[in-house]
Amino acid sequence: MGDIRKAMPVLARHEGDWEGVYIHVDIDNKEIDRHRSKLQCMFPAEGPFAYHQINTYIWDDGREEEIHFPATFRDNRIWWDTDRIEGSAWEIDERTVVLTWTRKGEPGTYLYEMIQLSEDGQHRGRTWHWFNEDKLFKRTCIKETRVR
Repeated sequence: MGDIRKAMPVLARHEGDWEGVYIHVDIDNKEIDRHRSKLQCMFPAEGPFAYHQINTYIWDDGREEEIHFPATFRDNRIWWDTDRIEGSAWEIDERTVVLTWTRKGEPGTYLYEMIQLSEDGQHRGRTWHWFNEDKLFKRTCIKETRVR
């Protein structure tokens, strides 16, 4: 665990619990979905994964979805290979983590994400760009606040 914190100090600052809202828009910036979120970002002391994130999505109609994203660490990146996604994340400066991943259930679809962490570590903004067959078709904007 020490190696990941040293190699990825920005990611280490994300440890804790976050609440926010996801807003999905189409290519014309028309809202197509909105839901609340609760995320847990953890660095397990034991086990095969150096990083583990649990996302809970909550819609106003009562639907909820919980997804686990365990990740390994190598080559100064974290790497996911779950039933849902495959990809990696790395740091580009003192506030920014960048991710790229494919969605296993959606052939030809891949995403790029940028996460900006505030200087005080209490707020973050995230944007996703969704591509299918190399064409942008959707964006996701996420605003989150640390709750623990």
